[in-house]
Amino acid sequence: MNQLVVIPARAGSSRLPRKPLRLIAGRTLLHRTIAMARAAIGTRDGVALVVATDDDEIANHARAIGCDAVMTDSAIATGSGRALAAALAQATPPRFVVNLQGDSPFQPQGALGAVIAALEAGAQVATPVIALDWAALDALRDHKTRSPFSGTTCARAPDGRALWFSKNIIPAIRGEDALRASQPVSPVWRHVGLYGYALDALRAFEACPPTALENLEGLEQLRLLELGIAVTTVAVDPPLFDSSGIDTEADISRVEALIAQHGDPTPA
Repeated sequence: MNQLVVIPARAGSSRLPRKPLRLIAGRTLLHRTIAMARAAIGTRDGVALVVATDDDEIANHARAIGCDAVMTDSAIATGSGRALAAALAQATPPRFVVNLQGDSPFQPQGALGAVIAALEAGAQVATPVIALDWAALDALRDHKTRSPFSGTTCARAPDGRALWFSKNIIPAIRGEDALRASQPVSPVWRHVGLYGYALDALRAFEACPPTALENLEGLEQLRLLELGIAVTTVAVDPPLFDSSGIDTEADISRVEALIAQHGDPTPA
């Protein structure tokens, strides 16, 4: 095994109890995430998939679907910590670990595969981003008037190296009217919450306590930048519909309405 894709699936959730087992249009959240991961992995050699959980019912549900599961300490507070614990529980630790958030089953198609490819090409950490057209940027700005800490943007170098992530919309745009008239895509990139790590980079990340800027923005990837660990961003196409996570009953209702309108993007 060269790469391990880990789906952290914690039982406790203050806003949506036992979230991984909640049904969305007839399939559990965890089932949908597993199906999406399997489709992305496809026939790649050396890539394994595992659910990391602290709950027997969730582990048994994963195994009933045909996915391996590993029990991890309920005291682990983050998905990255649970991903590292799952990696270290393997008979032979993998070279790379992908943390695929268990509450985001509607990731852009190609995101997981792009992260796996970036790690194989030498990235220490890889994560996807989406180029926002002007309509999508306007929608994000409107959304942030109501939920200012929902949605993350990324400033990146031409080679894809991440320069910064923020809950603010970055970069600021001078001469926006002229830019809108000259090109269909804005200079703003939206971040997708999916991370791939070289095992040593994940160890270094987990060994360091949260940093000051990480705490201010509420973005754990800023710890990597503060530690001097390069983060490679990979551009992916937008999803069929909003790829935000499932955190509330309202999110379930919204996604079920989108499925009814646009069709179900989760593979069978």
